[in-house]
Amino acid sequence: MESPGDDGRTLAVGKLPVELLTRLLAEQPPPPPELVLGAAIGEDACGIEIGDRLVVAAADPITLTSEDAGRLAVLVNANDVAVSGARPRWFLAVVLLPPGSTEALVEGVFRSIRLALTEVGAYLVGGHTEVTPAVTRPVVIGQMIGLAETGIVRTGGSEAGDAIVQVRPAPVEGAAVLAGEAERLGTVDPTILDAARSALERPGIAVVEPAILAAELGATSLHDPTEGGLAAGLHEMASAAGRRIVVDRASILWFAPGLAVCEALGADPWSTLASGTLLATFPAATVGPALSSLHAAGHEAAVVGRVEQGSGVENEHGEPIPTSSLDEVARLLSGRDGPRRDATI
Repeated sequence: MESPGDDGRTLAVGKLPVELLTRLLAEQPPPPPELVLGAAIGEDACGIEIGDRLVVAAADPITLTSEDAGRLAVLVNANDVAVSGARPRWFLAVVLLPPGSTEALVEGVFRSIRLALTEVGAYLVGGHTEVTPAVTRPVVIGQMIGLAETGIVRTGGSEAGDAIVQVRPAPVEGAAVLAGEAERLGTVDPTILDAARSALERPGIAVVEPAILAAELGATSLHDPTEGGLAAGLHEMASAAGRRIVVDRASILWFAPGLAVCEALGADPWSTLASGTLLATFPAATVGPALSSLHAAGHEAAVVGRVEQGSGVENEHGEPIPTSSLDEVARLLSGRDGPRRDATI
C-alpha cells in the first residue's frame, strides 16, 4: 500500500502542488540564451528575445466552466501577457468538444472568441478544433502572444519596502460562474444576483489596460490572480519574489455581488476565482503618483499591503493568510465539501 510520500500518490483536483511543480521545473535542461524569462512558479508568461524584439507568450485553459469559455480563454491569456508589460497581439485556441456537440455550439464558441479578441485588440492566428470523448464539456485552451516595448515585468520583481496595490475588486469571475448555481442562491437579492451574473461584462475580467498602464508607471511586479483567488495570487507573488507580504484586510477591494454569492454558497471569497483583479507593487516613493494616475484613468485601486523581508503571506496582526489547493469554484461545482478556512474578510 502506497504511503502519502510515495511517487504514486493521487493528486487533488486543482493546481499541481508547488513542491511537485518546483521539482519538475528544476529538471529542465539549461535554458537557451534567448530566453529572458522562462517557466517559474507564479510567473504568468515567458519572455523570448528574437532579434531586437522581446516576445511574450502565455497559455491557459478554461476548465472550471463551459459558459462563455471562448471569451474567458481570450481574456485570461490576454491578462497574463499584459501583466508582463506587453500588449496582447496574436491568439491561438485549442477547442475540445464532447460528443454530441452541435454546429451551433461551435459557432457560439468562435463568436465569443472573436468578440473578446476585438475587446483586447488581438487576432486569432491558429489552433486546433476537435470533438473528443476525452472531455465531457467544452474546453478551450488558449495561447496569447504579444510584444514588450521596454522589457518584461515579473511576478517576482518586488523588493522589500514596496507597496502592494490592488486594482479592481474581487472576486469577479468567480461571482459570474457561481451565479449559475440558481437553485442554491434563493436567499440572494435578485438585483445583486443579476449583477453577479453579468460580472463578465460589468465590471469585466480584462485587466489589459490597467496592467499596461501600471507597467508604464514603474510597477516592480504585476500579477493577475485567477484560480485560487486573491490568497493564491498573493502567495504566488511572495513565493516568486522570495519575500513576505503583509496584507491590510480592511483595504481589500471586494466585489459586493461576489461576496453575496460566496456567503450564500458557503465559499471563501479569498480563495474564489479572481480574474478581473490586478495586483501590482510599486516603490513606496512612487506609489502615490501611481495611484493617482490609475484613478485618473478610471481604474479603482488601493494600497492593500506591503512587501517585507521573509516569506509567506500574513495579515496586519502577523497571522498567516493560508491558500487552498482547490479553488472554491472548483470545490462547489464538483460537489465537494472538503475543509475550508474561515471566510472572514
